[in-house]
Amino acid sequence: MNKLSLTALGVSAALATAIAGAALAPTAQAEEVKCYGVAKAGENDCANQAAGHSCAGQSKVDYHGMDFKAVEKAACMEMGGKEEPFEGVNDNVKS
Repeated sequence: MNKLSLTALGVSAALATAIAGAALAPTAQAEEVKCYGVAKAGENDCANQAAGHSCAGQSKVDYHGMDFKAVEKAACMEMGGKEEPFEGVNDNVKS
């Protein structure tokens, strides 16, 4: 191999390494929170035992304050949800 071929090979290897590293870098994600009072019946991500169940999809009431969906923090506030469980139904939800 000549000197030009070795230089091209070195540049190609460095470029491939940089591209592979960028592909493996984690992407920035917005923080998700448990947003209570925004889930429709049967569409909750989970709940606490006070809601009478502890699994996803088991809510029986729309927008119950003990059921949550995991959403971005800003989206939770926009929908009228709360980051803490509460008694009753969310009458202020914006769907």
